Amino acid sequence: MEKPILGTNVITQIGILVHDIEKTSAEYAKFLGVEVPQWSETDAEETAQTKYLGQPSSARAKLAFFDVGPNLSLELIQPDHAPSTWRHDLDKNGEGFHHIAFVIRGMKEKIAVLQAGGMKLLQTGEYEGGRYAYLDATKSLKLVMELLEND
Repeated sequence: MEKPILGTNVITQIGILVHDIEKTSAEYAKFLGVEVPQWSETDAEETAQTKYLGQPSSARAKLAFFDVGPNLSLELIQPDHAPSTWRHDLDKNGEGFHHIAFVIRGMKEKIAVLQAGGMKLLQTGEYEGGRYAYLDATKSLKLVMELLEND
């Protein structure tokens, strides 16, 4: 049996795009029987250093997280109107599923391996304590993949 390409096969997050994070997080809280989580906002451009399709972007998003299993969270994402994979996919496909995420080590190396396998790098950015990358894995895996690397 081969080793997982990312060094793990554990999905840590499922991302869902929404137009109204307050309304949708209230619906999920009711459905899951939990408290409505506090939403947060992604960091400003100076900190996040977001790049979309290789170009700097001021994109930000409101986020709400629900713990839905051991080491698994459901992430609701309400993007602003700046260029991003979130905005592109919400405008193109409407609300709903956006990505699955894996926590990895060695971001640059993993991106290189995935790109060599035909996955296009969509967006990268920083957050307090780590970094993320979204890759287009629709041809092979039928989804967008997010890599999360925590310091």
